[in-house]
Amino acid sequence: MQYHQDTARPSSGALSHDAINTMRKNRMYRISLLTLASIVVMQLGVAQPARAADESEPGFVSLFDGKTLTGWEGDEKVFRVENGAVVGGSLAAKVAHNDFLCSTKEYGDFELRLKAKLVGQGENAGVQFRSARIPQHFEVIGYQCDMGLAAGKSIWGALYDESRRRKMLVTGDSEKLLKLVKADDFNDLVIRCEGPHVQIWVNGLQTVDYTEAEAGIARRGVIALQIHGGEPAQAEYKNIRIKVLESN
Repeated sequence: MQYHQDTARPSSGALSHDAINTMRKNRMYRISLLTLASIVVMQLGVAQPARAADESEPGFVSLFDGKTLTGWEGDEKVFRVENGAVVGGSLAAKVAHNDFLCSTKEYGDFELRLKAKLVGQGENAGVQFRSARIPQHFEVIGYQCDMGLAAGKSIWGALYDESRRRKMLVTGDSEKLLKLVKADDFNDLVIRCEGPHVQIWVNGLQTVDYTEAEAGIARRGVIALQIHGGEPAQAEYKNIRIKVLESN
């Protein structure tokens, strides 16, 4: 059986020029809306918090945006932001006294990761944790992950008790650290606190594995970045990120 299809459109169904133009305008309007929606989605993606966890470090959030001191408090004549790092101290003049830039939030059980550098004649700085400011004073009290030299020995990654027992609680292997620590360059620090257990690593080398036995030692406090008073020196800190542990 033969089948014949008439492809000619009946004249009664022909569209007027006005109708065709209206359809085109509606189509362009829909395309414009879709384009606008796509732009908004893209902008929302860009606007996601810069402090969100890095996919390669699940659970970690940034404490420093690389541009401002938002989330931190301290003397901004001493601390500033340069080239994506928090910089404390001066290479042009002596540092008047110990000074600290403190986080506005407190942390208990956590793992803190950052990069730190110390340059200049002064040979000491550090990262405070589970610490608190001493009222009406420039000092803080609490644990410190030390940085620098003492009597020619490396104290990078040593656990010092700032303004409390005022002594080194644990020191790392100075000979290994002298070879491992990059002078005038950034070094990786990791500080982990779980209950009374404190651990510290410098460039992957564990320097501290300490369990606090003394009663009354705070297990919660601020994070603080130090520049030590004395000869001209500059401490730099960047890529500061933290993961709050479940037991916190």
